[in-house]
Amino acid sequence: MSQLGHLYPQALWQWFEQICAIPHPSKHEQALSTHIQTWARDKGLQVVVDEVGNLILRKPATAGMENRLPVVIQAHIDMVPQKNADKVHDFATDPIEPWIDREADGEWVKARQTTLGADNGIGMASALAVLGSDDVAHGPLEVLLTIDEEAGMTGAFALQPGVLQAEILINTDSEQEGEIYMGCAGGVDATTSLPLTWQACGGEYAAFLLKVSGLKGGHSGVDIHLGRGNANKLLARFLFEQGDSVQLFDFTGGSLRNAIPREAQCALVVAADQVANVQQALAEYQATVLAELALADPKVVFRLEPTALPAQVLSAQSQQTLVNLIHASPNGVMRMSDEIDGITETSLNLGVIRVTPEQATLLSLVRSQIDSGRSEVVNQLHALARLAGAGFKSSGGYPGWKPDTQSPILAVVKETYQQIYNKEPKFMVIHAGLECGLFKQPYPQMDMVSIGPTIRFPHSPDEKVKVDTVGQYWDLLVAVLARVPVKGV
Repeated sequence: MSQLGHLYPQALWQWFEQICAIPHPSKHEQALSTHIQTWARDKGLQVVVDEVGNLILRKPATAGMENRLPVVIQAHIDMVPQKNADKVHDFATDPIEPWIDREADGEWVKARQTTLGADNGIGMASALAVLGSDDVAHGPLEVLLTIDEEAGMTGAFALQPGVLQAEILINTDSEQEGEIYMGCAGGVDATTSLPLTWQACGGEYAAFLLKVSGLKGGHSGVDIHLGRGNANKLLARFLFEQGDSVQLFDFTGGSLRNAIPREAQCALVVAADQVANVQQALAEYQATVLAELALADPKVVFRLEPTALPAQVLSAQSQQTLVNLIHASPNGVMRMSDEIDGITETSLNLGVIRVTPEQATLLSLVRSQIDSGRSEVVNQLHALARLAGAGFKSSGGYPGWKPDTQSPILAVVKETYQQIYNKEPKFMVIHAGLECGLFKQPYPQMDMVSIGPTIRFPHSPDEKVKVDTVGQYWDLLVAVLARVPVKGV
């Protein structure tokens, strides 16, 4: 039974329900892509799949619009897979379960204890709804659905010159109604690899799993300025304070470099006569953290659970170096923009930590509106790795999208928004990695703008999209398509 089909606009929400029903986390987009291709061919649309799996759909101009500049509506086909720890869900096989929650400020669509995929499923649904409509006026139209945006922008990196015919690109990956995005941050992955040594575990010890949970997490770009707790950092802080009163034999935190870690755990042993002291220290530490995060993250919980004794623990030197490295690693906002009020200029997220018998790996995502800011944070991480005797590499770097205040399509969107809503929109640069910066490389003359509905807490199980703003976004998109300039004018 449809949960969303009665919402406005119906065609968009019907598409979104189909998208939710077909698993499509990053690296697992093929089933959804195949479903869309089959539908498009049945509609008589031109279907192109490039070498990496990006999907391009083409529809001729509607009557009387043949002389307009060609437009491509762009979205990414994948979603971020995040769930609450007690939720049984396999993102590769299980559908998303959307539902409508009525809050004080209106209706929101959410998912049941998982990410919703409104980022960027709503944008994708809007593009497909336009293709399927007989009532939306538009010039020559393409829809570009890229793969793997959330896990490395693989599709955008691989897009080749000459594939697109459009001269204007409308990106649908923005997340605030009433804001028009004309630029975004660039980013790069930073990986630190620390070799480990081990020693036998002997004597009278008790073993425990130390877990931190209950954090909100969120998008490592658009939510990084909110001061939420990072589970990796909070766990390392406690371990640093405990010193050699505990001995580590595992550390696992976070799951994605672009999601603020909501959960982490380490495995440790404690001398039998010190267990009560560590338990007391943990209770005091939790009280301290709760006081510090009372507004930003008030539900953080630390738990100490018994587990089996290991044969080995980290050597004293390896443990000290690992804990120092995590505790000292920068995380969060590094600098706010001097040019745009309230916008983060440079940040990083210590998103993932893993320990194997050979090494500990720390993965951060560094973002900045300026290349020099990004480079400086990468250099700081490299310097810290050197001090720790660890290996370091940066990879997957992508450029930002430099704002163009003279953009013709930006002017069209602004004028259209003012006429529909009788107010001026805000012009913004988003502290997240839209694909527009990468598209500018093969298509340097492409005129670009980004719009979208209001989405809160993407990349976390709290993700939600405000229903009425989806209608506002749709009305704006349809009106802009009808007002695209004539060729040569």
